[in-house]
Amino acid sequence: MLKSKLLLFFLLLIITACSKEKRSMKASRLMQNFIINIADYARKTNPNFIVIPQNGLELGYVDADTSLGLNQSFLSKIDGFGVEGLFYGEEESPDAYSIAMAKKIGESERILSADYLSDNSLFSNAVSQNQGYGFLCFPRHSTNYDYLEIPSTVIQENPNNITTLASAQNYLYLISTSNYSSKSTYLQAIASTNFDAVIIDLFYEDEPLTANEVQLLKTKANGGSRKVIAYMSIGSAEKYRYYWKKTWGLHRPSWIKRKYDGYPDEFWVKFWHKDWQEIIYGNDESYTHKILTAGFDGVYLDNVEAYYFLYFKN
Repeated sequence: MLKSKLLLFFLLLIITACSKEKRSMKASRLMQNFIINIADYARKTNPNFIVIPQNGLELGYVDADTSLGLNQSFLSKIDGFGVEGLFYGEEESPDAYSIAMAKKIGESERILSADYLSDNSLFSNAVSQNQGYGFLCFPRHSTNYDYLEIPSTVIQENPNNITTLASAQNYLYLISTSNYSSKSTYLQAIASTNFDAVIIDLFYEDEPLTANEVQLLKTKANGGSRKVIAYMSIGSAEKYRYYWKKTWGLHRPSWIKRKYDGYPDEFWVKFWHKDWQEIIYGNDESYTHKILTAGFDGVYLDNVEAYYFLYFKN
């Protein structure tokens, strides 16, 4: 009797593991397709539109399984991969697993690394480690966890014209406008820098940037051209965005799936749901269309690791 129970127990474990593996495979494919569809939609308007997912490095591999090798069909649709906390972050030690994934993906795509430095003396070491792998690096000082400051130092500052993401030698990641009292001071602060690429929000407060305003940012202070890329979360819904309705909340609509720990105004979503995807791309009212209208050179897709949450049923 005991042997039968043990056998049943192990069979259930195997079935559960297989079920999770299948859900993981399906989830990763759904997210890969979502990103590909955003890219295809945007490139109908701008064939050179840059697409960079952030985190979820496993998506660069077949079925999100590093043992199956790189997913070349997916990688051919993107221009780079953003990743946070590779060498320095909330964990005490470098993320060796993610570093190995990023190194392999970096053979064909640009890796944009954003480390968080609890000790500002680590700056030089963070730069050295990232550059050793050929990664673009944006080490954030201890006061810049939420990407609200413009660093005084531009790594490998240069006057070159930046025609592709591959030609960039540095980047600015600035998605909070809270340090600026007006849109004009915010735009001037960015315009006066020499970063090769800048990742910013489409909006200043509730107002989207105009095509003229974005165009002004495409020239570095030293005269060289640069790329201006819009931040957009595709794995989470944010209560402060234009699309949010007053009646919405957790499970209202049903595709608003889970609270986002640490961010009270943000929720993980069932990103594969038609209603959510229509908010993001495919029509003139979509987020991506607004980014295109404003003349951005590309998009930085945050929270793509939402595919992990397909495991959860609520």
